[in-house]
Amino acid sequence: MKHEYYPKGICPMKLEFEMDGDTVRNIEFTGGCNGNLKAISMLLDGWKADDIIEKLEGNTCGFKSTSCTDQLAQALKKAKAGEI
Repeated sequence: MKHEYYPKGICPMKLEFEMDGDTVRNIEFTGGCNGNLKAISMLLDGWKADDIIEKLEGNTCGFKSTSCTDQLAQALKKAKAGEI
């Protein structure tokens, strides 16, 4: 199932991903640090949502209270809960 999330507090304006059960695929950020976000998306492709959440939740970027990876973790939590 494809999910769309509009993150808060980061450069990318949109985050999309697919979930096949608990497996995350095709993560795509719109905006932000293109090369870094493409690399993160490739590295995480095929991971279980819970593993991504465990590793990345709470990660910050500079002086921000969140980051692209933290927002991905938040999006995955919402998708698992059926909120997006």
